[in-house]
Amino acid sequence: MPAFNRADLPPPPDKLDRDAIRRLEVELLGAERTLRRRDVATGAGVSLLSARKLWRAMGFPNIGDDDVAFTEKDMEALTTIIELVRKEQLTESAAISITRAIGQMTDRMVVWQIEALVEEMVVQREISDSAARRNLVAELPHLLEPLEKTLVYAWRRQMNAAVQRLAVRSESGLASSAGGPEGTEDDAPLPLARAVGFADLVSYTSLSRQMNERTLAQLVQRFENKCAEIISVGGGRLVKTIGDEVLYIAETPEAGAEISLALAKAFTEDDLLPSARVSMVWGRILSRLGDIYGPTVNLASRLTSLAEPGTVLIDASTAATLRDNERFVLMPHKARTVRGFGEVHPVTLARGTGTGLVLD
Repeated sequence: MPAFNRADLPPPPDKLDRDAIRRLEVELLGAERTLRRRDVATGAGVSLLSARKLWRAMGFPNIGDDDVAFTEKDMEALTTIIELVRKEQLTESAAISITRAIGQMTDRMVVWQIEALVEEMVVQREISDSAARRNLVAELPHLLEPLEKTLVYAWRRQMNAAVQRLAVRSESGLASSAGGPEGTEDDAPLPLARAVGFADLVSYTSLSRQMNERTLAQLVQRFENKCAEIISVGGGRLVKTIGDEVLYIAETPEAGAEISLALAKAFTEDDLLPSARVSMVWGRILSRLGDIYGPTVNLASRLTSLAEPGTVLIDASTAATLRDNERFVLMPHKARTVRGFGEVHPVTLARGTGTGLVLD
């Protein structure tokens, strides 16, 4: 593909060009739509019911028997997934679960990318939202290849990181888990020992009422970007964002503590964002569908609401795993009654020796 220079582009269209949209569809789908759903299922050698299960998992809308909605590429993709089941590398339920993960994550990613590109055009070119969306349709063909390459690159890097987490479990994580109240690695009721943390912006609801849509979007984006950077540098994983709150995990209590302290410090020092309440609990979790579950997650969420702005709150059990580490200072509080947990002994976590996480 020749080098792309925005100066070479024609002026933005006054309305969407249907021929351009059709050409873009063919490029994205890899071929013209020539197949009905039964054609694709038959070509892949599966029942229409099995094919529909996978398409639903991928997030496709309902398609009628007579709708010419698929291409040869759809048949290839369906065959690829079905072959994993035929070769008994995956069960049908596992194939559906993995397909659903791909569908949901790529759907969110595409929406995020389009909105980011539209917003960039609105701000940098000083054009309307509708004009920016028309421009994007015209310019998207030049962006597809680099975006696709970046996606594959990122997937491989993330998969490698996941393999490393599987293959090389941290000694401090194993020791903390084995010595905890919930048993050893082999007999624990939940499979993964992790540090679970929440960071919640203070006064977000009242602030959002005073902002216009663009300013609020910039605030949320700044918050998410800063969280993602700190969590990544600390070796953790950002599980999800929920408006003004992020949920993250780390392999060891020490890593979770460093990330939590860095988040509290970053938002306290940020001139544009409010402070954040931060909590962290070391315990066992269940990981499913890219999310995490269990009492550890619930307790960390409860502790967030008890934390003072700009501080990190942990529970007594988590504090016990950090008490001999000079990098951290622990300040116990009186017992509090926490919904669903009864009496809990919160502890404020503060910086001891060392500089903590260093951000470039």
